[in-house]
Amino acid sequence: MSEKNAPEEEYFARVEAQKTSQLAKELAKKQAAEDAAALKELHWLRCGKCGNEMKPTHHRGVEIDVCTVCKSVLLDPGELEELAGEDHASAIDTIAGLFGFKKPAK
Repeated sequence: MSEKNAPEEEYFARVEAQKTSQLAKELAKKQAAEDAAALKELHWLRCGKCGNEMKPTHHRGVEIDVCTVCKSVLLDPGELEELAGEDHASAIDTIAGLFGFKKPAK
């Protein structure tokens, strides 16, 4: 390679390396998305305990997922709070309950 063509060769090599790097990143991102989709498909509506199918069921107006075999329950975010309601007990009442103390009557 002559000295005259060296900067030009370096430029094309650098451009080619950038294109290769960008293509590798895009392929890795696409592969990660495909892997995530395959994993979701494999585990979607499956019981975490026994791996069998989960069946959507309505309980107190909330749709929960119940395993058809072991009857484990899967709650989506917010469903526990919706089923349990608001906790009106104070921290002191909770601690007193742990130790068997009763709150004095007013």
